[in-house]
Amino acid sequence: LDWDEGPDRGGPYGPYRQSQRLTIYHQYLKALLDANQAYYCFCSNEDIAADKALAREQGRDYKYSGRCRHLDGEAAAQRVENGQPAVIRLRVPNTGITKVSDLIRGEVEFDNSLMDDFIIAKSDGWPTYNFAVVVDDHMMAVSHVIRAEEHLSNTPRQILIYQALNWELPQFAHVSMILAPDRSKLSKRHGATSVQEFRELGYLPQALLNYLALLGWSSGTDQDIWDVNDIVPRFDLEHVSRSAAVYDIEKLTWMNGHYISQARPESLATEMLRSTRVKHWMSSSSMAYLIEVVKLVQGRAKLIPELIEAAAYFFEEVNGYEEKGVNKHFARSDADKLLQADLEILTADTRFTLASLESALREKAAQMGVKAADLIHPLRLALTGRTNSPGIFEVAVLLGREKCLKRINQAIKWLDENRLGQ
Repeated sequence: LDWDEGPDRGGPYGPYRQSQRLTIYHQYLKALLDANQAYYCFCSNEDIAADKALAREQGRDYKYSGRCRHLDGEAAAQRVENGQPAVIRLRVPNTGITKVSDLIRGEVEFDNSLMDDFIIAKSDGWPTYNFAVVVDDHMMAVSHVIRAEEHLSNTPRQILIYQALNWELPQFAHVSMILAPDRSKLSKRHGATSVQEFRELGYLPQALLNYLALLGWSSGTDQDIWDVNDIVPRFDLEHVSRSAAVYDIEKLTWMNGHYISQARPESLATEMLRSTRVKHWMSSSSMAYLIEVVKLVQGRAKLIPELIEAAAYFFEEVNGYEEKGVNKHFARSDADKLLQADLEILTADTRFTLASLESALREKAAQMGVKAADLIHPLRLALTGRTNSPGIFEVAVLLGREKCLKRINQAIKWLDENRLGQ
């Protein structure tokens, strides 16, 4: 995502790191204390543990007892000044409801009597999550808070903080969870769950963004491929589903393959260079050559590691041949004769272009009374070690005459040593 402001970009509402905003948090904590909307709590961990144990014994949910709720404010402040550790709790109403007007889920009500006076600052002076995000969002003029539904339970507490500070509420929208194919909560056992992991697996940012945009949001069309610049003006919360979305790795991978096939070769080459294997290639090759290879193979991969594998034989020696290719093409009785013919073609062709190589090969096949494919298949296996590749003439031209002749001779030697095609 290309955000407008933030810790690495700056903006009008900084600082953007919470560690640099402690003075701001303390200002509003003091405002709540002065207005008697919050109070210092001196209960020890042992006190809280005893209260929780009692609640378990009595078969009820734990809720802070309010033991420090009625302490004199000035006396409590003096105890803190004298060095006694204390947390700060918000004074929550004992009655009534707190209503969340959610743009996706509608009106959701929470009973205040079920909430306790929750902590808004720890004894070390650091604010808790609920307090910090309220101050940050208000001070940064955030209009919409859009987040996962698991945060819905935090929202009434945040609303109570907004109300205690007499601040206008932002709009809230809680989007559904992403579930695994078995409709369980998405976790490590289902594969990657973080952006960094997806990148390491070879997914492109554009593909992941496109996929996530359509996961739980309807574009109103059957179209699957969307550029982010087309999504932005169309996106609205009205078409975000209240139902949980199911994560489909196959669709994401298909989508990634589309983006790889359409990407600028230069950007793919840069992405490939994150791999140690590709960096090693560059010690004896050039970026320009890598880009030419990418142009040839990018339509044959759905993930960056697959793209690297598809490009490998341009940079690494062929140290073996696919078994099915050996059984089908090198096991022929005339395999050595066909490879010798390929060797002659590539040796004699002085132009070494797509057109000249194809013309020479087809002419040779006609002279030998065989199909062009009979010469092409063993040639592909010799040059790449594989049965599938881009057009073999494109491959040969990009490999270059010297490397091609070396590999054909290597294949002929391999045939002789393994006594195939006899």
